[in-house]
Amino acid sequence: MSSKGVVDMSSSESLSWRRLFSFFVPLGISASLVTISHVIINSTLARSAHPETVIASYAIAGSLLTLTERPSTLLRQTCSALVRDRLSFQALTFVTKIFLACVLLIGFLIVYSPVGTGVFKYLFGVSPDLLNKVIDVYEILMYVSIFSVIRNIYQGIIITNNRTKWLTIGMVFRLAGMYGLSLYFIYTDSIDSGRVGAIIFATGMMIEALVSFLEGNSIKRKMPAKLEDHPVESKGDVFRFYKPLLLSSFVALFIGPVINIVLGKTTGIALAISSFAIASSLMQLMLSFFTYIHQIVLNFYLVDAKLVRKFALVTGFIPFAMMVSIAYTPLGPWVLENVMSVQGELLQQSLWTLRAFVLFPLIFPFLDFSNGLILLRGQTKTMFRSQTANAICTVIVLLILVSIFPAWNGMIGAVAQSLGLLAELIIVWLVIRRTKQEPTMSVPKARKSTSLKG
Repeated sequence: MSSKGVVDMSSSESLSWRRLFSFFVPLGISASLVTISHVIINSTLARSAHPETVIASYAIAGSLLTLTERPSTLLRQTCSALVRDRLSFQALTFVTKIFLACVLLIGFLIVYSPVGTGVFKYLFGVSPDLLNKVIDVYEILMYVSIFSVIRNIYQGIIITNNRTKWLTIGMVFRLAGMYGLSLYFIYTDSIDSGRVGAIIFATGMMIEALVSFLEGNSIKRKMPAKLEDHPVESKGDVFRFYKPLLLSSFVALFIGPVINIVLGKTTGIALAISSFAIASSLMQLMLSFFTYIHQIVLNFYLVDAKLVRKFALVTGFIPFAMMVSIAYTPLGPWVLENVMSVQGELLQQSLWTLRAFVLFPLIFPFLDFSNGLILLRGQTKTMFRSQTANAICTVIVLLILVSIFPAWNGMIGAVAQSLGLLAELIIVWLVIRRTKQEPTMSVPKARKSTSLKG
């Protein structure tokens, strides 16, 4: 930490395993705690007089919100990669305002025009009796994008400056606020619609955004106005970096729906979709702690590349080991039955699907590490190409398997998604090997800088 309170990323300060873990563990904890948010909301809505309708209205509206959440999350990566002074942060906030304005415009069209009816009725297949309830929920959820953007850009500053404990602190305050509000709705017996879930979620996001803003803004004020060697100066620099990430996120959004559509062609439609959803959620839970390896690369690769590679190698195999220990031992059936309340044929199908997912947690950490190198170099166009390769490979494998082995049910989706991720990793690796350049913070078509001090 410099005297100005901002980490000097190009300093010769020795890097240790302890420092890497002290940086990484709070990130992993905060990512894992996110799942508790959904537990709080669903357990609250389940206490309503008509839980099926209430939960369904919230879940459908929330699924539309996820379409804007992924691009918003990419702003955190963009901030971590590009922001090193107040000028670059100003450029980022300009791009952020444009993104947020577009998201809110779409939200207003969905809530206050016939567009929403068309989207939910024809795209999501919502029944007429549920349509107005879903739109009412989204009327609240669309404002979550504001808090999400604030949270993500200031978390980017926090992460870059090694204050990652504040992500965990923010998440703890968020969960405490959500739980307190949940108890209020329960004890006042006022859980009458899915809007209750939206209010709880929006309140939690607002609390986390406030914590992130207070800490991140404190760091930002101590940043230099302009670093001499920093290439990021204008909104164009940020947009060239962010646009390929945005496009790649749109490509990724199609993968989930396509998998569900193809699973609808299997011999056991409901069983296939349900087993895939259960196995996928369990796998994502095991992966959640390890979704920030790219931040290790962004923040420490230039300090000690060899140690960072060792760290990624050690931590990268942990999700795979966890998956094997659950999918291929008696622990798996026990977890599915006693923790997730899955029984009968669905339990067996979910277990088989989980086993078919075994490649995914082996590939993901190393893809995340490789994407960190791509972000560090500013080669974000590569991520659009790799994500496209993922989508194409996933669709091809889905179509082949469903035509040859329709009885595989949920396993079809697991194998296709795993091989799609492998295709994405191969493209990224090929680009890294072909360029053979030392990672350096830059933006495409902008003047290069051999180091960034800040």
